[in-house]
Amino acid sequence: MSIALSELIILMLIFFGTATLYASVGFGGGSSYLAILAIFFTSFFVIRSTALLCNLTVVAGGCYLFYRKGHLNFKKFLPFVLTSIPMAFIGASFELNEVIFFSILGVSLVIAAIALFTQTINLKTDFNPKNYPPYLSYVLGALIGLLSGLVGIGGGIFLAPILHHMKWDRPIVIAALSSFFILVNSISGLSGLLWNNSFEIYWVEAVCLCIAVLIGGQLGTRFSISNLSARRIRIITAILVLFVGVRVLINNGLQLNFFS
Repeated sequence: MSIALSELIILMLIFFGTATLYASVGFGGGSSYLAILAIFFTSFFVIRSTALLCNLTVVAGGCYLFYRKGHLNFKKFLPFVLTSIPMAFIGASFELNEVIFFSILGVSLVIAAIALFTQTINLKTDFNPKNYPPYLSYVLGALIGLLSGLVGIGGGIFLAPILHHMKWDRPIVIAALSSFFILVNSISGLSGLLWNNSFEIYWVEAVCLCIAVLIGGQLGTRFSISNLSARRIRIITAILVLFVGVRVLINNGLQLNFFS
């Protein structure tokens, strides 16, 4: 083990809580895992690889539950996936330094959160999804796939605010798409890390953390399906995205010193 048992237990509890909260809106929690792991580990590649692996664990379980409830529309989701998978692989293949990595991550999240929160506050109760040309799904999938590969997370945290703002579909369907989008891009991103010889992991810690996020993710997804209203899903999504984005930007300098 690379860290003490007491630190691992603390990490597991934090990851459990994070997974529960993020899974309630269809996210895997990868952006927060990155920031949390930076406190305990020094290797940038270990942090990136572990966050993606935990992301994959959470959303795999979430997709199963969304599928059982009939919220996974594979035909409608396919355009996002077809273009995002190769772009996430390409993005993960780039070796970013920490300055570019955290800058892209933080700024992107803050912009997405502000747009979603503003739109949600002004949202009328009579929510009606809008129709968009099919090519737009391919374009969004490619752009967000590339971005998710670059920063090492599944990308749902970027995709969901945009789709909510566009009124692309019902919030529960967007949560399901986000979960599925994160799943396929996490797999693609991990493949890119392996291809580029950038995949590094501490297996004992990784397995323990995956168990913690699997349990938390199942609780969060079940809570979302049964209890959360559409408006609450949107508000929680915006708050989570904004919180992570601001934290990344504020801690950027400290994290860079930590990695150096």
